Amino acid sequence: MVIEDAEDSAPTYKGVVLTLAGIRLGGRRLLPFALFTVPFGIAFGVAAIESGLSSFQAILMSLATFSGAAQFATLDFWTEPLAFGSLAMVVLALNARHTIMGAALAPWINQLPLSRRALVLGYLSDPNFADSQPAFQNGERDIGILLGGGLVLWACWVAGTAIGALGGAELGDPTTFGIDVVMPCFFAAVIAGQPRQVEMIAPILVASAVAVPMLDVLPTGWNVVLAALVGGMVGTLYHAK
Repeated sequence: MVIEDAEDSAPTYKGVVLTLAGIRLGGRRLLPFALFTVPFGIAFGVAAIESGLSSFQAILMSLATFSGAAQFATLDFWTEPLAFGSLAMVVLALNARHTIMGAALAPWINQLPLSRRALVLGYLSDPNFADSQPAFQNGERDIGILLGGGLVLWACWVAGTAIGALGGAELGDPTTFGIDVVMPCFFAAVIAGQPRQVEMIAPILVASAVAVPMLDVLPTGWNVVLAALVGGMVGTLYHAK
């Protein structure tokens, strides 16, 4: 598979392209935020070692999985014998939001060949979705910004994991530096910058109204699944009008 280096020489699929220039742009856009994932990676690396994983296993998990919430949840089940069924259900619940993100990106992503779709979506996460999806809505057609953002996030997450797994316990608790407030602030800024049409705000409000009260009612993560489904249905109804 070849990714073209210039936008004017890249193959197009109904106007959608995937270029190295776009990948570089996406990486630059999210690099400042991605650096703040390093302390979270360190925290995961330390927790993984304390849960009995080797340094190699911890780093390999971040390389292959790239899902912080699911990886932290996995550590709670890392006991003998492994409860594979429960582990799979928790990971499914925590990552169910990717179904909604994939559906939101479908009008652009599905114009690419399957191999390129798989490459781009393999690095899909909340921050690069929040950064690129509004750009696509505003006319951006280079899917490279989504991939580039995902790659830099992934690299920082893996680097943090490696630091934590190989000796990060000496660094202390990352939350003492206020790192834990970066991600909520990032998503609050993204939502605040969205257009104020009802079809954009209504799904967010409905999903929030479902997720918060269900937090202590449903098993871990399933309030997110339910909120995503209900919010998605509300958004679909508005767009169907």
